[in-house]
Amino acid sequence: MNTTPTSTPRKAAPKDRARAIWAAGDYTRVADELIPSLGPALLDAVGDVAGDRLADVAAGSGNVSIPAAKRGARVVASDIVPQLLDAGRTRAAAAGVSIEWLEADAEALPFANESFDVTTSCVGVMFTPDHQLSADELVRVTRVGGRIGLLNWTPDGFIGRLFTTMAGHLPPGPSGARPPASWGDVDYVAGLFGDRVDIVGVTRGTLVASAFRERGDFRRFFSTFYGPTVMALAQLDGDPDATRALADDIDDLAEEFTHADGMHWDYLIVTGRRRADS
Repeated sequence: MNTTPTSTPRKAAPKDRARAIWAAGDYTRVADELIPSLGPALLDAVGDVAGDRLADVAAGSGNVSIPAAKRGARVVASDIVPQLLDAGRTRAAAAGVSIEWLEADAEALPFANESFDVTTSCVGVMFTPDHQLSADELVRVTRVGGRIGLLNWTPDGFIGRLFTTMAGHLPPGPSGARPPASWGDVDYVAGLFGDRVDIVGVTRGTLVASAFRERGDFRRFFSTFYGPTVMALAQLDGDPDATRALADDIDDLAEEFTHADGMHWDYLIVTGRRRADS
């Protein structure tokens, strides 16, 4: 068995930018206050993980990792952002679980081939620059017959539309870059995996965010704590008209997705098994 990673690391600049984006604001607060239910939802779809060696890729501060450890998995949580790993260690200690936290690039994971029984990512790997490299790594580190579980925001749901909205106010991204929420399309994910993974489960869900009741509440929270929104607005700093235009579009979008019980954020869970002939 080959015991070394097979991917070639990308140039440093995009990685430095990714670290800066997700270190901005306070993503741990976003995860704790708005999306704590997503990690358990993904694990429910993956199935029993007790005793399994589980890799949580682009793990952030432990949205999947901590509940997986509570369910008896032996968890390795990796992320490219040191600040999120530090927050995860603190949260895991408070929860009384043991997790290995490791700074690592999802496009070049430092794990041997077939190291894990289960590999997961919850609204994490979708934000890597090279989707195909990330998918290749998810497959490579999962043992034959092992499970892969992904939870991602959908392209037409609120968070997918938020990224489209912000992009419309900013300079164009790298040529050929695909939107992060492409991972919220099962056909797209299946295409990334090809014939190496059998898709065994597809679940569509809606997160109800009830914290934002007045126009501007969502924007104010995300522009303070959610790295991509913090950085998008920072790029427009010094141009009050452009800043206000983006703020108005975010407010309009938030109102579009607000219902009587709160904002509706759609997500997709895809689970699969690595094929024996992959």
